[in-house]
Amino acid sequence: MVEQGDLFDDLFDDDLPPHQSHSDTSREAAEAIEPDAESLRGVVLAYIRRRGREGATDDEIQVALDMNPSTQRPRRVELWEAGLVERTSATRPTRSGRRATVWVARG
Repeated sequence: MVEQGDLFDDLFDDDLPPHQSHSDTSREAAEAIEPDAESLRGVVLAYIRRRGREGATDDEIQVALDMNPSTQRPRRVELWEAGLVERTSATRPTRSGRRATVWVARG
């Protein structure tokens, strides 16, 4: 079994988590979250995997994990960019009633 740290080591080496390069506050937020980003990615990935083919929207992940959208969404984006989760053609309503993409784990 691949250890969680090993899974992300080659994918997210020394780079900061996603942030807006033109924004000092965005960079500061990325620097602040960096120590926890790997474990948070693991938490998000584990939740999506537990959902199986039903998957989860960002909104569902945020509610289930009691995670701030500004923390959760960048972690899911990192997982998507690493090829660990994929977008489905399905959508479901969010708490606000808007349609949201359903994400599933790959493999």
